[in-house]
Amino acid sequence: MTASPLIPVPIPDRVAALIGSCMPVHVLQAEIEADGAVREVNRFRGPLCPEDRADREHALSVLARANKVLAAYNPGLMILPNRAY
Repeated sequence: MTASPLIPVPIPDRVAALIGSCMPVHVLQAEIEADGAVREVNRFRGPLCPEDRADREHALSVLARANKVLAAYNPGLMILPNRAY
């Protein structure tokens, strides 16, 4: 038997707040930073000018720092730069 791919389902705000209240604040902050960084990384496509390349590298470094915190708490929380929305 093969596992079917999971489909992201929105959760109510109260459920998200309950889940968030069980996690340390620094982990929640890292999750927010990682999500924003992955959106920034995915924004850049095609040939990049030097300024865009520098911005992308900065976003990747923010993502790496946030993923380090997330992985220390739970490796399953790490966010990859090629995550589709």
